[in-house]
Amino acid sequence: MLDIIKANLPALQVVVPLVAAPVCAMLGRGNRAWAFATLVSFLTFAISVSLFATAYGGSPVSYEMGSWAPPIGIEYRIDVLNAFVLMIVSGIAALVMPYARRSVASEIPAERQAFFYTAFLLCLTGLLGVTITGDAFNVFVFLEISSLSTYALVASGAWRNKRALTAAYNYLIMGTVGATFFVIGIGMLYMITGTLNMADLAARIAEHGDSRTLRMGFVFIFVGVGLKLAMFPLHLWLPNAYSYAPSAVTSFIAATATKVAVYVLLRFMFTVFGFDYAFQASTLENVLLPVAIVAMFAASLVAIFQDDLKRMLAYSSIAQIGYMLLGLAFLTHTGLVATIVHLFNHAVTKGALFMVAGCFVLSAGTSSISSLRGIGRDMPWTTAAFVAGGLSLIGLPLTVGFISKWYLVQASLELGWWPVALLIMGSSLLAVIYVWRVVEAAYLQPAPEGVARREAPLSMLVPAWILVGFSIWFGIDASLTTTAASRAADTLIGSSQILWQE
Repeated sequence: MLDIIKANLPALQVVVPLVAAPVCAMLGRGNRAWAFATLVSFLTFAISVSLFATAYGGSPVSYEMGSWAPPIGIEYRIDVLNAFVLMIVSGIAALVMPYARRSVASEIPAERQAFFYTAFLLCLTGLLGVTITGDAFNVFVFLEISSLSTYALVASGAWRNKRALTAAYNYLIMGTVGATFFVIGIGMLYMITGTLNMADLAARIAEHGDSRTLRMGFVFIFVGVGLKLAMFPLHLWLPNAYSYAPSAVTSFIAATATKVAVYVLLRFMFTVFGFDYAFQASTLENVLLPVAIVAMFAASLVAIFQDDLKRMLAYSSIAQIGYMLLGLAFLTHTGLVATIVHLFNHAVTKGALFMVAGCFVLSAGTSSISSLRGIGRDMPWTTAAFVAGGLSLIGLPLTVGFISKWYLVQASLELGWWPVALLIMGSSLLAVIYVWRVVEAAYLQPAPEGVARREAPLSMLVPAWILVGFSIWFGIDASLTTTAASRAADTLIGSSQILWQE
């Protein structure tokens, strides 16, 4: 029995939350839906850890759905890269669920909570499916599953703020445009090759060589995924979605959704379009590199002037996505390591910070920075968690943020691009400014009179501090994450023949 389960773990990674979602909807109000969704989240995390252990040991996993061999059948293929992302997504979900019980209870009516957890499990299913599948059209299908459920999750914030409905609608429009671009790109690749399996696509595209149709397919996929990952200037959906969604939703999607989209970009750029393709290399260097640098500064500057904490963190996320894209644009092994390791580092850091913002919302009833004056004395543990997460966001040594920026600076210096290295360090100074604004309000300004604020409950504090602990632990000993990222980069480089920078 155990051998059968182990052999089918790749399918169970997606099937378990998919089947659990409608069951969750039938459990009705109360804590039953939450308890069931929590159990499922921990189960998916256990599955992803097992798959990561196998892939990390050097044994990629190939699973044929329905015993139909690829390229005719759908293949789930797990290597170090997507096993790493699977563990990030499922791990964040497992931590968000205990956090969600009190947070969701305060923001969503009891009769709607079962449907909320149903949408959460569907979103988890989509993100895991996008990451694990080896079929290009399957990526589109799972992207839509995750996107449609995320629109509903964002809209559920309307019980606290009606502007969540507008945010969800804008997200829907932008997400639909991105999905349309992506599927048109996939269609163009299918027109050239007659296949949808990614490995088969890579082989046939290499045989076909460059063409106008291939270039258009590349551009459509690049723009479509760029919209999904909130690449500057295609980021307009993100600030409102993060600001007005329920706190548990923001914590989850901020730590996972854009990371999965970056993974999709990595997979298509270096696996599907992995042949000696000068058009792609020039696009990454001449388009993605300046866009990433502009995002690092523009989004950070906007974050400085935000009064809402969640909105400030949302613009900070756009800047952090710029760091990920910058590492990709270097076209070096060190640059790819920086991008991949920052997927994890940003997930734990920003997940913790949005959890802290949710704690403030629960206790103070607002995430406005001007209304959080003196809250450091009323909520010392919550505010300390924000300070620790903020230091990681800045990139202080002994935090995961420092590890990411260290690799980015190292990658730029390897190429002799010292001005880019200076820009990376300069953008960190902007993070100091907007993090300090919150610290100043929390500790150095007097609390409003007649306002009673209590420390957040342990069910919300413990998950936040676990993520803070990860941001410190893996900042001190980053051997696991950097080794996994290095092996993932080796996998991408080994499967491609792009003109890599020396």
